[in-house]
Amino acid sequence: MNEAELFLKALRDFFTRPFLKIALYPFFITLCIMYGAFFVAADWGLDGLQHHVMQVQQQQLAIENGEVIASDITTQTYFGKEIIEFLLQFSITSWIVGFLVYTLGTIFVMLFALFITLIVVGFLTPWILKLIQKKHYPTLELQGYGNLFNTFWILIKSFMIMVLLLIVLIPLYFIPVLNIFILNIPFYYFFYKLLNFDITSTIMTKEEEAIIHLKKGNHFHLKTMVLYLISMIPFIVLFSTVFYVIYLGHGYMSELKKLREAKMKDMTNA
Repeated sequence: MNEAELFLKALRDFFTRPFLKIALYPFFITLCIMYGAFFVAADWGLDGLQHHVMQVQQQQLAIENGEVIASDITTQTYFGKEIIEFLLQFSITSWIVGFLVYTLGTIFVMLFALFITLIVVGFLTPWILKLIQKKHYPTLELQGYGNLFNTFWILIKSFMIMVLLLIVLIPLYFIPVLNIFILNIPFYYFFYKLLNFDITSTIMTKEEEAIIHLKKGNHFHLKTMVLYLISMIPFIVLFSTVFYVIYLGHGYMSELKKLREAKMKDMTNA
């Protein structure tokens, strides 16, 4: 089965009723979390603005009473504002500031949605893969090695490495255009590790996983990279993560079936 046939097979599965019902869970859960986060951020921003206005009012009152105690407050209050005004005076710095604010802000929102959706779908992965196995690979026995401990360990480990990469790559974030690619490296790592671990740990043993990654590791890296790029399309990640599990699940089960058939053939010949 070539890649185009595998993709179409996964797409047909995704648009069946059982998988569409599953796809609604990460959509609504992620939407509720983002909705709540929006109001928390908005409330924090309004509180900060109100505090800023109160400082200005206190400063004006101090001047009217002839006091000079508030002079330090004035410097602190307007220091950040003066820097921004200075940067916006020049067209090139103005463009860089605008680019960083809007581009990085948009990317962080999408990546936050991706992060939440991955965690939600992680709980649904065994259910999805069992449906695929019953429908397309009934003779393939699922022999996963995943458990609560190693799943939690991979989640924490991948998250810590992602944070470390985000910190190490900070100097490169200030280079326009290049920063878009650099910023995505840590998040792609997290996306790849979690998504592929959820699938392989559910359907195969550690030994089988090592053999498949040795032979087809780059192939699955390329697949996952394409899926990650699709996730950068605004809001599509809310629906598409279930499709990612179906698509990669077909890929891994197809390779696992070949591996076990070859092993059985070798045992028979021996």
